[in-house]
Amino acid sequence: MGAVFVDLDRTLLREGSGRVLSQALTAAGLRGADRRFPGDQLWWEFYNRFGETVASMALARAAALASKGWEVDLVAEAATAAVPGLLELVAPGAPAALSAWREEGHRIVVVTTTPEHLVAPFAAALGIDDVIATRYERRDGCFTGALDGGFAWGTGKLDRIRAFCDREGLDLAECTAVSDSVFDLPMLRAVGRPVVVNPDPRLHLAALLLRWRIERWSIAGGVPSVAGIEPFGALSPLLRPQLFPYARFEITGIDQIPTHGPVVVAANHRSYFDVVALALLAARISQPVRALAKRELFSVPLAGPLLRAIGGLPVDRGHSGAPAFAEAIASLNRGEVVIVLPQGTIPRGQQFFDPTLIGHTGAARLAIETGATVIPVGVWGTEHVWPRSSRLPDVTTLLHPRRVSVTVGEPIDLGSDDPRTATETLMAAITALLPAEAQVRREPTPDELARTFPAGGPRGHDA
Repeated sequence: MGAVFVDLDRTLLREGSGRVLSQALTAAGLRGADRRFPGDQLWWEFYNRFGETVASMALARAAALASKGWEVDLVAEAATAAVPGLLELVAPGAPAALSAWREEGHRIVVVTTTPEHLVAPFAAALGIDDVIATRYERRDGCFTGALDGGFAWGTGKLDRIRAFCDREGLDLAECTAVSDSVFDLPMLRAVGRPVVVNPDPRLHLAALLLRWRIERWSIAGGVPSVAGIEPFGALSPLLRPQLFPYARFEITGIDQIPTHGPVVVAANHRSYFDVVALALLAARISQPVRALAKRELFSVPLAGPLLRAIGGLPVDRGHSGAPAFAEAIASLNRGEVVIVLPQGTIPRGQQFFDPTLIGHTGAARLAIETGATVIPVGVWGTEHVWPRSSRLPDVTTLLHPRRVSVTVGEPIDLGSDDPRTATETLMAAITALLPAEAQVRREPTPDELARTFPAGGPRGHDA
């Protein structure tokens, strides 16, 4: 059988390995390992979001100079100490993918620019068969600051893969290559089965043109895909507020949402347009996102397609909601984000103006059962764009777009394992994120009341 050549950063790992390795080297007391440069945190965030650049690879190549004089044994100890941190970064979908290839008889080979001596202990812990990586020259038990055999990047990776196949008697046409980076096009084009995972924008475009398989290992199953492409993964780079010029969005507090681990995002519900506002939020979340919503929303124009793209979980309120709840639990156990609207439906009549929000216990039960982080979100102004009394959003406000705010709050402690008590805590946290006018009881006008009921339906019907 062939081999599967898997890139490391942003492919096998959900982000770059550099920070974890740097921390381990610094903890080992290696001279210069703690050296930082201006804006390094921003640089890491840019890399994790958009992938490799020529500048970032130039820095990686220059790292060999910083290692001059380091003791090989001490570096090996640091690399071993970094293993637990690197294992935490393994993309959720990677183990299943690697396991499937192993069952087919393929060898798994990590191919990376990251130095071999830093990657090898992690690869061994993950059960990787071989490592192809940049090597640093050694002399008298220390690193010399020079490279041994060139830099494993771009065509350099391909050269090493070819040498590996010649040595092991493998045919490149029977091999698979997996990467996120446009700079890995040489190795992807050389193998018989290229697979693109979490691609940077340029590689994403190339993969679409070449009809290569596209996967997102940031998920571990669950979110539907078409031809290997998760719909929201393809849609999210294009989903921008500018697509809705009749509304002006203010989305704040996104940095409150954890970048990994299970998360329940709970928001209030005021309009069908909430789906658009929350989809814009979801597009800026680094993790896979799913959403629990009543089944009727999936048939609403604009809102329905967005829900399906996210991998929405329809809740049939006329029957048991257990299947959707069980799927949401599985999603959270995979480390995904689940968006929930605890109110279940848009309040109508006087209840729409009640400053006390009443929620169902589903969001709290999800968090209690899975240990997920709970993030409250306050949504406001969507009802002016798309009131419940309208079949479609009001797109006539281009000159004076309606203001919509999506305010993400800090993670909250529900404070109780009792779902009802926890839900009261959650709804209070959501209320605190709404503007002052939402927290004052007032008497609505007849026109305002009318706008809270479904279009063309009886006022007693909850659509």
